[in-house]
Amino acid sequence: MKILVTGGAGFIASHIVDRFIQLEHDVVVVDNLSSGTKKFVNPKAVFYEVDIEDRGKINDIIKKEHPDVINHHAAQISVRHSVTDPVFDAKANIIGLLHILEVSKEIKVAKIIFASSGGVIYGDTDLIPTPETYQPLFPLSPYGISKLSSEKYLNYYYRNYQIPFVALRYANVYGPRQNPHGEAGVVAIFNLRIRKNLPPQINGDGKQTRDYVYVSDVVEANVSALTSSFAGFVNIGTGIETDVNALASGIQSIYGTNLPAEHKSPKEGEQHRSCLDRRLAKRVLKWEPKIDLQKGLSLTREYFMSYEEE
Repeated sequence: MKILVTGGAGFIASHIVDRFIQLEHDVVVVDNLSSGTKKFVNPKAVFYEVDIEDRGKINDIIKKEHPDVINHHAAQISVRHSVTDPVFDAKANIIGLLHILEVSKEIKVAKIIFASSGGVIYGDTDLIPTPETYQPLFPLSPYGISKLSSEKYLNYYYRNYQIPFVALRYANVYGPRQNPHGEAGVVAIFNLRIRKNLPPQINGDGKQTRDYVYVSDVVEANVSALTSSFAGFVNIGTGIETDVNALASGIQSIYGTNLPAEHKSPKEGEQHRSCLDRRLAKRVLKWEPKIDLQKGLSLTREYFMSYEEE
């Protein structure tokens, strides 16, 4: 089938593009390269350097390419940037999606796979691991609000225009190609600092927990979503909590170092605990994570040992 992947030059989606091409699908990539990297784009994909906020160009590309499936990963992904500029976040994450949905109903796209976020949609909950049925949902950042709003729009277009969707609520994804220079992506940030023999920097006391899922497992969730009859939202995580202090220690042990961490002030909008119940994914996508944290961190270290800053 033909699949259009937005954000296909980015960390997660570039791996998805590679896998789709390996499975002999025709792939079209749309990315404005604001955070993506051209060298990550598979040479067998058709590439358009376009911003999803440019409605006219997006309309033209989708009508020209007429994809069977749209895999939507293009987004403003920084929680902290969403706090400082919620208007920009909404334009990229909500309006950008609406541009895609409007043209999708015209050409009758068969399915939309959406990169949502289980980490930020739920907010701090009293049920860990958190299932998809958890209520009420109170995201702690504009980024979380935009992802939840996007799911509501996807459901609206599904009910009214019969465009099936799968919203994959990712836990904290890590692995090769993750940007170590942004504010997000703590595994990548720690790897680069530790490789340089610098201490890991931790916001707050480091007791905040996350559910870390390796990128290849996330890729396989997207592959499963292609053929699944399921429509709705589903957690993609491990169901295992790891606090930031333990993560930093685990990465240091792989490098054979033990530098005392530097603790900085807590960041506004940051959750204290996040961990996802993965039982629905097993049932409806036949998906389970295969890479445990120790293995995933070792694979990530291999990437960063040869990482060259640009």
